[in-house]
Amino acid sequence: MKFLIYTVILLTILAVNPLAVSATLPPAYEGRGLYVSYCQLCHGISGKGDGPLAKAMKITPANLTTTVRSRSDAILIKIITGKGRQTITGRDRHNLLSDAMPEWKDIFNESQLMSLIAYLRFLGNTKHDLMGDPKAGLQIYQKYCQVCHGVEGDGDGIMTKLMGIMPMDHTNKNETSRLNNNDLVKSILDGKGRFMPAWRGILSQSDVEALVSYIRLLSH
Repeated sequence: MKFLIYTVILLTILAVNPLAVSATLPPAYEGRGLYVSYCQLCHGISGKGDGPLAKAMKITPANLTTTVRSRSDAILIKIITGKGRQTITGRDRHNLLSDAMPEWKDIFNESQLMSLIAYLRFLGNTKHDLMGDPKAGLQIYQKYCQVCHGVEGDGDGIMTKLMGIMPMDHTNKNETSRLNNNDLVKSILDGKGRFMPAWRGILSQSDVEALVSYIRLLSH
């Protein structure tokens, strides 16, 4: 009975004002938008340097899934913007990875650079592909998930104190990375434990895939 009451309260909150609180978008989410607009044509969807423009131009962009891992944010900023030289050899940071790498110093501001780097880190570290469109996933997350999992995804939603629960912290990649995409899809569709509701019949398969993709970006 108590759980039923909580469920009714939860659904009432969702129905009345599902987007009551606006989140600060995770850097990797914003960075993905920049990557798609400016980088994907050459570096490819997965960042491996196999984009359609690269093939047309017969160039070999860096494989970002490997090269980014060993470089600091400061070095990546210099490579992306073309500003600055290596301290030891004196070579330009720009074109360090590829002669065809454009200079983006007049395109991206500091916040955008850090968001882009956050997404590059995701490409270099993730074990899981993005199944769907994170942009659609953001809207679904705000409507159905943030009331428990929190506006920022860290598990401090408005319902947690009322119900005495501790939802998964989606910003903790140690928690989310151990689950593959199918595990997350199943948990969302069929529910898990006493308090994670089943969304089958409410969310479609494509909705859930978009939602999983957004969750992946929350931890970067």
